[in-house]
Amino acid sequence: MWRELVEKYDDVEVEDPASEQDLHDLECRLGQTLPAPLRELLLECNGVADEDGTDVVWSAAHIGRNNTEFRTAEDFRALYMPFDALMFFGDSGGGDQFAFVRTPERSDVFVWDHETDSRTWVAADLEGYLHRALSQAGEDWHR
Repeated sequence: MWRELVEKYDDVEVEDPASEQDLHDLECRLGQTLPAPLRELLLECNGVADEDGTDVVWSAAHIGRNNTEFRTAEDFRALYMPFDALMFFGDSGGGDQFAFVRTPERSDVFVWDHETDSRTWVAADLEGYLHRALSQAGEDWHR
């Protein structure tokens, strides 16, 4: 379902699927489960890039690295509100990152603005996020 959805858009690049073991390892690393739609997408395509090469959805390994860094880096703790309630999974190519809220669990997607530390709603779910991100690639659609 997810691969067909993203491949409707021009010049979208998708990676080979993640394995169940990759996702299990990621969930153990983060200490929380992946949102079901993100898990399903990663099992079909382990990363999605738009026509400009922006990583709209990161690979499982990238999700693990970025979330771990944002949750543990001392300099981030001094600059920003805590990131523990968020699970980042993609970016805008300009520093802003997209996330699910995990505490409490929500299906909505938010954007974290790296300049203001704001967290703003952008879509009701992963499908809506993908539609907006892929149909408006190259634009500052999330602002």
